Amino acid sequence: MAKRALITGVTGMVGSHLADFLLKKTDWDIVGVCRWRSPLDNVKQLLERANKKERIFFDYADLNDEISLIHVIQKIKPDFIFHLAAQSYPLTSFTAPIDTLNTNILGTCRLLEAIRLEMERDMAYSPKVHVCASSEVFGKIPALRKPETGIHEDCPFHPASPYAISKVGTDLLGRYYAEAFGMTVMTTRMFTHTGPRRGDVFHEATFAKQIAMIEKRIIEPVVRVGNLESLRTYADVRDAVRAYYMLVTVDPIPGEYYNIGGSYTCTVGDTLHTLMNMSPLKDKIRIEVDSERLRPIDADLQVPDCRKFKKHTGWEPRISYEQTMEDLLNYYRERINIGAEFLTR
Repeated sequence: MAKRALITGVTGMVGSHLADFLLKKTDWDIVGVCRWRSPLDNVKQLLERANKKERIFFDYADLNDEISLIHVIQKIKPDFIFHLAAQSYPLTSFTAPIDTLNTNILGTCRLLEAIRLEMERDMAYSPKVHVCASSEVFGKIPALRKPETGIHEDCPFHPASPYAISKVGTDLLGRYYAEAFGMTVMTTRMFTHTGPRRGDVFHEATFAKQIAMIEKRIIEPVVRVGNLESLRTYADVRDAVRAYYMLVTVDPIPGEYYNIGGSYTCTVGDTLHTLMNMSPLKDKIRIEVDSERLRPIDADLQVPDCRKFKKHTGWEPRISYEQTMEDLLNYYRERINIGAEFLTR
């Protein structure tokens, strides 16, 4: 019987790429968990197979409804669980802190409790669980004495948004369930990762979207931005999901936690100019700071030390920063070419 993987948040950028990867890399059956109202744009390439019930299935559950989570775990009994679902936008968390905390902290607790209850009911059941936290847990940290070494796993948490606080809770819950109940739960803090299907509320994606809209003369040749001084290390989403697969298949250690990220570091402003330089209209585009895009506090130094994860799994990023940015820009160009409409956010 084929092994089963369950992905929460399958309709998001990362979840959809993980489903693509697992279909190609493994012979597992994949169950994508989504809410009934979740948009299916990111998984449209999977729908034909899902309709034929060819290794990919969609099931309903909601992190804010524990009964739905208990039901889906009992029904599927997945061998691997990738918990990616979340309220994932830091800026929104400032105006919706309760929803963010409830979804990300209590939602994670509800899922882990559903798994624990099934393990208690069936003593032979022991899934490998990936809990996705975030590099945002490190938040507003002092300047690194040696920036090239990056933020290591045991750097103190200093969350700079309700979202980041929620991911601290997510991170600690994963480790708690491993230590308290003997569950094989591993936690990741993935640093900035992007590529095709990245939501247009994130900085590099909104840059790409605005440039693509400018090229089609949908908006004026102005890119509106927030803080351009934040330092980020970028990974490609396709490298990220390969890391997640290795996390649960390469000697998984219950309770371990890892920083994962790319190898290219630059400021957000540098990223903007990289994308602008890929446009034939680069010399005509202006940049304007939009105060609504600024956070009250910014996590402005996001450079990871990934040696622990690399040593354990052998993972290395493969896709270049330039390729990632080109693919991101082309994704928005293609969406606009087929008539997709976007808010100018």
